[in-house]
Amino acid sequence: MIPEFDKLSDSEVELMFKAPVLACILIAGADGNIDKKEVQSAIEFARKKQKGVRINLTEFYRYVGEDFEDKFKIVLQNYPVKAAQRTPMIVEELSGLNNVLPKLDKTFAIAFYNSIKEIAVNIANSSGGLLGLNKIGEEEAKYVGLPMIEDPSK
Repeated sequence: MIPEFDKLSDSEVELMFKAPVLACILIAGADGNIDKKEVQSAIEFARKKQKGVRINLTEFYRYVGEDFEDKFKIVLQNYPVKAAQRTPMIVEELSGLNNVLPKLDKTFAIAFYNSIKEIAVNIANSSGGLLGLNKIGEEEAKYVGLPMIEDPSK
């Protein structure tokens, strides 16, 4: 168990572990199409985060990165296929982090928040665009900054 999660309930811990997957699904599916490039980018990002992560997030991403593709598929199955129905549900679930992050050590909460935003940007940049330009689509742009999650540094 991650020591920073000691003060959290089981459902709050589950949300913390699920958040990177939710961010991936939100951004990858914002345009209505989750393509393989976006899923591969998410998997590679989670693997990379296991090694080069700041502050105690290494253990967190070790768990998140383990079988990431399977976790992604399992979580995705619990949501509607259509982005118009799925997106509001994921936005609401991610906004639940606003009640969880203040319970964590501030340094850990800030590092976690920044890493989730990195995931969103990474996924948004992984697919689309013409000749590498305008990769972030209009729908993705609405959510790439994860505006539903309050910055714990403020």
